[in-house]
Amino acid sequence: MPMRFPEGFEWGVAAAAYQIEGAADADGRGPSIWDTFAQTPQRVFHGHTGARACDHFHRFAEDADLIAGLGARAYRLSVSWPRVLPEGTGKVNEAGLGFYDRLVDALLARGVTPWITLFHWDMPQAVFDRGGWLNRASADWFAEFAAVMADRLGDRVKHWFTINEPQVFLGLGHAGGEHAPGMRYALPEVLRACHHVLLAHGRAVSAIRAQGKQARVGWAPHGSIRYPLTVEPADVEAARRATLGIPAGDDWYFNTSWYADPALLGYYPEEGIVRFGSLLPTGFEDDYAAIHQPLDFFGVNIYQGHPTRADEAGNAVEQPRPPGYPHTMFHWPVEPEVLYWGPKFLHERYRLPIYITENGCAAMDWVHADGAVHDAPRVDYLCRHLLALRRAIADGADVRGYFHWSILDNFEWAEGYRMRFGLVYVDYATLERIPKDSYRWYQQVIRTNGACLPENPAPLR
Repeated sequence: MPMRFPEGFEWGVAAAAYQIEGAADADGRGPSIWDTFAQTPQRVFHGHTGARACDHFHRFAEDADLIAGLGARAYRLSVSWPRVLPEGTGKVNEAGLGFYDRLVDALLARGVTPWITLFHWDMPQAVFDRGGWLNRASADWFAEFAAVMADRLGDRVKHWFTINEPQVFLGLGHAGGEHAPGMRYALPEVLRACHHVLLAHGRAVSAIRAQGKQARVGWAPHGSIRYPLTVEPADVEAARRATLGIPAGDDWYFNTSWYADPALLGYYPEEGIVRFGSLLPTGFEDDYAAIHQPLDFFGVNIYQGHPTRADEAGNAVEQPRPPGYPHTMFHWPVEPEVLYWGPKFLHERYRLPIYITENGCAAMDWVHADGAVHDAPRVDYLCRHLLALRRAIADGADVRGYFHWSILDNFEWAEGYRMRFGLVYVDYATLERIPKDSYRWYQQVIRTNGACLPENPAPLR
């Protein structure tokens, strides 16, 4: 009998406001830091911006049809903070809030459950101008935004994510300068911004729960997965410690525990305190209670990892990949093992149900001579990753759902429109939507609850 995913497994797709909505000046929306960043020369590939993007703001009904047509039961979307609160706080923009009313109603009418992410990187420019995440008050402003959204949509929306990938928007936006707001703060400032993001998360959880007793709340950090090259116990343990540890280099911010331990366990990891404790805001321990709010699930975005083995002392050593290893258009390695080991390691540590909130690949997509988009590499990528995820579930990882990134090709941050992640091709000149081969393939996966996946795929090489 073909192997299936567990009964009730949540199959979904995902997207984010700035990447698809467009309508940057419509109905009173205020500017975001991504509007400012994208309009700055040399910041985004070929000067692309999200000003029009996929024009989802005007085409949301068509896009809801595409989601429902997949058979997807869930859609993870984000809310544009500056569309709802143009100044980041204070006066609510009723017209902007009304867009999310219409979108949620359109999804529900088609049998699709909305899962809302409150912050997917598009901070109001007005908030950044008041200090952004460096200002401790940002936690209160974000909680105010969360309360507005929960009050308005809580009668229909039961699933909430507070913050998407703090590792990325802090690391690339506030340390490396590659993403909005394009800053290169010193380490103490990055740590302060991180602490305020965690405080904002906790206060947003409290605000959501105050508005809706039946709300289910989680978050969606980036998954920095180290996976063992063998199943030898020493290699597995080394990979586990490395996945849940803090890297020694300048890219330390791409880790899990510095963010997840305060939110889920109630304190920063000891390894981080030893390294960073003297640089943290004075009295940071007093915020633990506010940060550590009960969560219902752990969302995690996983695309790639780091092959790891243990040395003679048991230390994790990243291993080189062979010449010609498979990789995506983003030059990210194709490593299905991350959807086996990542959920296992995270579930073992945090003991919460896991949702894969993003997984997918940028592929070499175009409209072929027959009018279709044949994206066989994406199909193979997804097939292998879902097989690994199914194996993780069979071996005890409590994984409840999978959200493919993304439903539409869209604005891929600093890469502009040159990277395509969608199940649906978007012609950016005409805004025509063309479902790809992967759309129909994923449709079949959902319909069969994974039973159509092959049992013995050829080795990846």
